[in-house]
Order: sequence, then structure tokens, then C-alpha cells
Amino acid sequence: MEKKHHALRRTRGDVIYDTIIFIILTFIFLIVAYPLYFVIISSISDPIEVSAGKVIMTPVGFTWDGYTEVFKTKTVMRGFRNSLIITVLGTCINLLVTIPTSYALSRSDFTLKRPITLFYILTMFLSGGMMPTYIIIRDTGLLDTWWALVLPGCLSVYNMIVARTFFKTTIPQELMEAAKLDGCGNTKFFIYIVLPLSGAITAILCLYYGVGHWNSYFSALIYIQKRELWPLQLELRNILVLNTNVMTNQVLTQEQLLEQKRLEALKEMMKYSLIIISSIPVLIIYPFVQKHFVKGVMIGSVKG
Repeated sequence: MEKKHHALRRTRGDVIYDTIIFIILTFIFLIVAYPLYFVIISSISDPIEVSAGKVIMTPVGFTWDGYTEVFKTKTVMRGFRNSLIITVLGTCINLLVTIPTSYALSRSDFTLKRPITLFYILTMFLSGGMMPTYIIIRDTGLLDTWWALVLPGCLSVYNMIVARTFFKTTIPQELMEAAKLDGCGNTKFFIYIVLPLSGAITAILCLYYGVGHWNSYFSALIYIQKRELWPLQLELRNILVLNTNVMTNQVLTQEQLLEQKRLEALKEMMKYSLIIISSIPVLIIYPFVQKHFVKGVMIGSVKG
């Protein structure tokens, strides 16, 4: 039986509507994209020209001085390494806690799932505060260790709820019953069946937790006093906000006003270089989890 395909004719109103929407979205895209573009071209432009406001659409006086000065600073590279370790360690702990908890609370045969879920939800609205948390971390001997950055927030209730909904809508109870008939217990069912089917939500959790650890600096500011343990974001804050970079500590005479202006401009350009460098890991990771992003979020939130 032949099927007839009739092409839908677009009316003039449809064309006008699509054109207007395209123009509006393009305008919004330019508003969002230009600051990012400006950061990139400013990081490779002459610092004097950047300070003078001459860098608008294209780089002026191409130079790598900003990146060179950043990589000359050993504390920045050490902070980069520390952030990588903290991010990987923290994300692994987050997954080890969040995924089993979410799966257990998603099963209908778990009688305590409702009170435990309510207990977790209460923590989203009630908190002991910064001082009690600091006292607990101090008394448990976690001060000046990376554990103080990864253990207190090892479970995000929001991520747990999203993952729980994912398991509830993706892993049917009938699959568990069929596995039990074949002699599969709860642990084997979780390891050999549930985890392989949970790639989408696992990728989303990795992205959420990883970006959170990478961008965090406040916890390190409170709990880490040893400079050699500082993450990258705390080093960047130290350079950009507190102005402790070695270049800014130089005492300049009157005859060095021009050099002072150049150094101040270079310091401003370093800010753009530091933004690019600190964003590289996230930009590298995101394309690999992008294909799971919509699937994981939509199944974990909308269907719930």
C-alpha cells in the first residue's frame, strides 16, 4: 500500500513568525556570546590596548604575555593540580554515595523510603550554619585536608531526587522480579543490571558534581590554611582580589611610571587569561556528556 506524503505548506504568517523568532534568538545569542568572545580576544591582545578600550571585535597587538605570566606563577599550576585531584576525588565520592542512595529510595519494596526521603529533604531547608559545620570539621581532624572539601557535601539532595526519579521511571519493578527468579540478589542486580543502564544519569551527576567542585573556593577559604593545598579557584582569588601576585608587590619609583602602567595593564590581561585557563577542563569534559544531558535531565525531572 502506497503512502502519500503531502508536504506541509508554510504560510506567510509562519515565515514571518520564524523570522522574528530567529532574529530575537540571534540577538540574545550575541548578547551572551560577546562577553565570552571579548575575554578570549583580550587575553591575547596587548595589555595597553585592552586598558585603553581599543579591543572591541578583534585582537590588537597579538601577544601571549598574559598566559606566559600565568604559567610563570608556580602557585597557579599547583592550584590547577590540586583542583584536578579534588574534583576527581570529590566526584567519585559523590557518585558512590548518591547513586546507591537514589536507587534504594526509588524501590517500591523499601518500606523506609518515605521517612528517609523526608529527612533528606529537610536538609535542603534547614542547616546548622557555618560555625557548627566548622566546629564539626575541626573536631574530626579534617582541617587543612582535602577531605574537608569533599566529605561534608558528599550528597546533594537535589541530585539525589533527580537520580531517584530516573531509577524509578527507567528501572521497572518487573525487571527486578525477573532477576530474582534467576537467582539474582539486590546487590548483583544493582551492580550488573542497574549501573549499566544508568549511563545517562551518571554522566549528568558527574557534570553537576564535577563543575561544583571545580568552581568552589569558599570551603577551601574556610577550611584550608596550608598554601600548598589551595585549589585553583582560591589561587585565582588570591591573585585577582587580594592582589598578592609578585608583580604587584614591586615598589616603583617616579621614573618607572610607564612601566607601572604596563604592569597594571598586564595584570588586567592576566585576569582574562586566568578565566580561560580555569574554564578549559569544563569545556573539554562537556562535549563528552552533552549527548546524555537532555536524556538524563528530562527523565530525571519531567517524568517525576
